[in-house]
Amino acid sequence: MNKLFKVIVAVLLALSLGTPTAFAHQDHGHGHGKDSLVALGDSIPFGYNLTTNNSSPAKNAFPGLIADEADLRVRNLGVPGWQTTDLLTALETNQKFRQAVRHADYVTVNIGSNDFLEILRAANAESGGNQQKFQELLAFKLANSDVFDNIAAILEEIRSRTDAPIVLYNIYNPFQVNDPLHRVSDLFLPQINAKFAGLADAYDDVELADAYSAFGNNQAKYVIPRDIHPTAAGHKVLAAIGIEAFCFDFVHN
Repeated sequence: MNKLFKVIVAVLLALSLGTPTAFAHQDHGHGHGKDSLVALGDSIPFGYNLTTNNSSPAKNAFPGLIADEADLRVRNLGVPGWQTTDLLTALETNQKFRQAVRHADYVTVNIGSNDFLEILRAANAESGGNQQKFQELLAFKLANSDVFDNIAAILEEIRSRTDAPIVLYNIYNPFQVNDPLHRVSDLFLPQINAKFAGLADAYDDVELADAYSAFGNNQAKYVIPRDIHPTAAGHKVLAAIGIEAFCFDFVHN
């Protein structure tokens, strides 16, 4: 937690200075006013279950928190249930998504959790309760998944439309510590998240937000009980590491 504490302190210090200098404006030629943050992904950026009816993206989901703290306009395009193929298709064919990205000054991408949960459930169902078979099936399905090809294509599609900095979130462990799936997830998520890091390194102006390390084993605080989505406190952590990632990007430009 030392790193996370330092991140939060840094964010609070930046806020106390009054102006979000880390988010210095890059002119993309689309008028004046506040810069825009476009959030792409699934139910996590949407802020699922932060509100009672989930009728629209939650204002206290991490994209809104980043926007508030950095004085940005936010366009939250997170869609509950989406997998990587859904987001890729939207970026390729949906004018709302394509136009939003084209006019973005900052972009966050949080996608892949539903893909991996589906793989996890399939391996569990096919294993018949055999733990060794379950782990073997899970490893095989992960190795043969097209998730990272999809995420690479998503990053390429975004980059073809804007030179805005992109923050790519990796996957936190969504299971409470006393859930047997917590340990299983911890066996595989480091390998999965290493691929997220590799993708971030492979593209210009793409930085990684390490949700896995930030949440650690603090699911009791950061994940809604009997759920897999972040609590309000969890979203504050996701916002903090997003701000850190954007600031890191500007330091190196």
